[in-house]
Amino acid sequence: MFPPFPAEQAHAYNLALIEKLKKGGADLLQLTRESSGRAGHGIMLGCLLCIKNDSPAGGMDQMQPPAQVPPEQVKMQAPAGAGHLPFPKPESLVVLYAVSGISMQLQLKEASPETIVVPPLVSPALIEEALSQNDLEIHRLTERINAGQKELSATRTELTSQSLQKVFDLYSFTRFDGKKISLNEIIALHGGRLPPTGTGDCCAPKLLSYAFEHGLIPVSMDEVFYGKDSPKKKCGSSYPPCDERCGYILPSILGLEILYRDDSILVVNKQSGLLSVPGRTPDKKDCIESRAIKLFPLQMQLSQPAVHRLDMETSGIMILAFTKEAHRELNRQFEAKKVHKKYIALLDGILQKADGEAAPKKGEKSGRIELKFRLDPDNRPHQIYDEEFGKLGITDWENLGLVTYRAPDGSSKKATRILFMPQTGRTHQLRLHSSDIHGFHLPIIGDTLYGTCLPGQRLMLHATEITFTHPLTRSPMHFECPPEF
Repeated sequence: MFPPFPAEQAHAYNLALIEKLKKGGADLLQLTRESSGRAGHGIMLGCLLCIKNDSPAGGMDQMQPPAQVPPEQVKMQAPAGAGHLPFPKPESLVVLYAVSGISMQLQLKEASPETIVVPPLVSPALIEEALSQNDLEIHRLTERINAGQKELSATRTELTSQSLQKVFDLYSFTRFDGKKISLNEIIALHGGRLPPTGTGDCCAPKLLSYAFEHGLIPVSMDEVFYGKDSPKKKCGSSYPPCDERCGYILPSILGLEILYRDDSILVVNKQSGLLSVPGRTPDKKDCIESRAIKLFPLQMQLSQPAVHRLDMETSGIMILAFTKEAHRELNRQFEAKKVHKKYIALLDGILQKADGEAAPKKGEKSGRIELKFRLDPDNRPHQIYDEEFGKLGITDWENLGLVTYRAPDGSSKKATRILFMPQTGRTHQLRLHSSDIHGFHLPIIGDTLYGTCLPGQRLMLHATEITFTHPLTRSPMHFECPPEF
């Protein structure tokens, strides 16, 4: 996954920590018996640099230019277009360290009160107790399976999943807003798909959960490998949070799934059900914009950083700007139609059988819809077709074929997977072009406004690709983010 915070400054602290470990200024204490398979494999060290949330003006007046780090010490370069953020003065800085896994703990022989070693989220003893309940039976089954009783594999898998779930029951994290979220709640957000063993034991979730629990503002985060060099990892080199475990839980801890970040822009994968920008009432303040402002208070120069919006029910790629200059340039690109977007949707039925005026004729696999529509003031926020007073919306489309859609209640039906390429950006454009009789007359599955939405269902519409020019470097930027459906 993409590193959520700049890494360069924390990397310098990690390199200094490695020197301490080599020279005896720090130790790695073995908390549990090391397995034979892990012996000599090395470990990940993590550092998160923070400032206290009670610093004046959110810490901005406690900032100074970053200390110069020798280029040869910096293994992970900043993203293209990234400059240097202001960096905390020593008196406002809190340094957090962590090690991956639960078998080892870092011990610093000399440390200031503002240097903290973050412990595991769950003690090894509790994990051992949870695993021990089925451990003996799993070993017995393994022996019998190895002896040829392959029919017992399903039983062993079930017991292993039970043990894994008992371990997951122990984990909870502190989110960006100070609220707790359990690993089971995160699993539910993934449709019940269980994460790999060890999820929650990497450096990043430990560091971020501790920082948010104690009201600290993250500034720089880095993870390095410490151990003997291998073909995959080099001692002292930085590595981003892993996709398998951290990619599973960090979006729920951070409140945002970050696809890209530099000093100018932030690209996220917006989840369905979350507003892009704040609504008018207090219960609608939580949104992508407010979360970005809270997560990056030192970097954010705007109170309204969103460059464009997605409907609350729509998921997918969304761009925000950190600076006025970036916001202005990206707005210009949108207005000049220099930004190109693609969406994936599931239509509620078979497109070739649709009876709308713009429905494809026999053999047509692609086409264009052009409809004029406007807001219905008597039924906000619905949009309605209006050939006389409506604004023209243009969408190119491509039929990607039939799929079997399974609803939350367990029922299934045929649906059409379709690629939309909007050439204009009208409100509810894709939803209207799908559902209206002048379009396909086949709504998107889960559409609360123009179709049917069953309990537990979501709108099956996802912004899957976007292409634009970086507002600072002028480099071409292209992002792809496949939908969960």
